[in-house]
Amino acid sequence: MKTFSKVIAVAALTMGALTGCQQNVHPMDMTAAVQNAKTQEDHETLAAHYEQAAKDAQAKVDEHKKLLAQYKQHRYLSGKQAETFLIHCEALISSYQKAVDANTEMAKMHHQLAGSK
Repeated sequence: MKTFSKVIAVAALTMGALTGCQQNVHPMDMTAAVQNAKTQEDHETLAAHYEQAAKDAQAKVDEHKKLLAQYKQHRYLSGKQAETFLIHCEALISSYQKAVDANTEMAKMHHQLAGSK
């Protein structure tokens, strides 16, 4: 039961931290889904959700890394704003990478709770 309490706490913290990163509303009520997860299928569904969220965040990491490279390569086109663009991209990369890591960890925990991995 201690592990389940930790999962709920981590889920709540993760979802709170990622609210600013998410552009889409979750397709399910995550609070209810986490609190009501009892079966292997429930945990696998949650794991799949977190895996998709990690993939989505990884796509954003990749996108902003490409933008960062472009801003660095063509810094002269941005004039005085060049440094601001670089800082902005680096901050987004860091933020989305944290989302990747957190969602990957949540998926792993739900797979463990489901007894499948």
